[in-house]
Amino acid sequence: MNNFQYHNPVRIIFGKGQIAQLPKQIPASAKIMMTYGGGSILKNGVYDQVKSALKEYDFLEFGGIEPNPTYETLMKAVEIARKEGVNFLLSVGGGSVLDGTKFIAAAIPFEAEDPWHILSQRAKIKKAIPLGAVLTLPATGSEMNYYAVISRSETQEKKGMGNPLVYPQFSILDPETTFSLPARQIANGIADAFTHVMEQYMTYHVGAEIQDRMAEAVLLTLIQEGPKMMDNPTDYDAAANVMWAATMALNGLLAAGVPTDWATHQIGHELTALHGIDHARTLAVVLPHLLAFKKETKREKLVRYAKNVWQLSGSEEELTEKAIQKTADFYASLGIPTKASEYNIGKDTVEKVVARFVDRGMNFGEHADITPEAVGQILALSLA
Repeated sequence: MNNFQYHNPVRIIFGKGQIAQLPKQIPASAKIMMTYGGGSILKNGVYDQVKSALKEYDFLEFGGIEPNPTYETLMKAVEIARKEGVNFLLSVGGGSVLDGTKFIAAAIPFEAEDPWHILSQRAKIKKAIPLGAVLTLPATGSEMNYYAVISRSETQEKKGMGNPLVYPQFSILDPETTFSLPARQIANGIADAFTHVMEQYMTYHVGAEIQDRMAEAVLLTLIQEGPKMMDNPTDYDAAANVMWAATMALNGLLAAGVPTDWATHQIGHELTALHGIDHARTLAVVLPHLLAFKKETKREKLVRYAKNVWQLSGSEEELTEKAIQKTADFYASLGIPTKASEYNIGKDTVEKVVARFVDRGMNFGEHADITPEAVGQILALSLA
């Protein structure tokens, strides 16, 4: 097992009716900006619960944060928050809203000229506005980590940021808030969480048995409970298990002491930036083909995954191939295509993506051996 340090300060408040706990978590003197997305919280009762819980507070609202939150929209919130003296942010929605809120939290007190530098140049964040979250869509794990990914429409870029200053102080996870989610969002959330686990698990063995077995447990939970949630969105136990699995998938525990990959995300972000495809769906377009391309260096873990997660048997070669196919089949069972060609992506897009990685002069993956040329070969498999 590799050396590691692990610290996570996020208070998780899990279960039915827990939105009522908000007044116990936010200082009474806070001036709050509540952030949300396209308005689904206005229809499913979450907005009313939050508003009731905050009735004694001075707060304002900022809606319209996109599923792939854009810098352009978020900067509008930053300007309002600065003008109104906001000193606490409350994200109400899914991971995209929370990612956007983390950026807002860092951008409000950012003293350099252009807050985009937080993303494009990884400019140092010296302070941030405190924030909390009410999660309504299990997917990204953003409720228990300090990462965020933001798009910029003007330049068709998608960039990440991370800093402990933007950890949520608390996150409320009430599975009942997911009951009205459309099937596409449920499927995307399951696929996103599944891929998060794979990025940390599907590398190479370093003797970290706790982490590997925890990763397998999360994968098994998503495989077993995900279809139940898809079939019956009001199945509380299924929703609760999926919600907690998505949080566990990216709260840092699975990555402690192990090598991680993240190549699938690096490539997928470019497809979202160029084509506006749902984040989770870009991951499904990339991962099975990346596994096929890297099957020799990932063979040991693919064999373990085949046995421990999918309960398969056979030779190492057979298990490797079956494991990759099972991964593709799982995405397909959620109604998510695994071919870039399904989204009218062609060779021109592949060339643009490769050119972007050439410009950055970077290799990535757990062995830092996925070159821009390899990216092109992986995407070519997805076009076939």
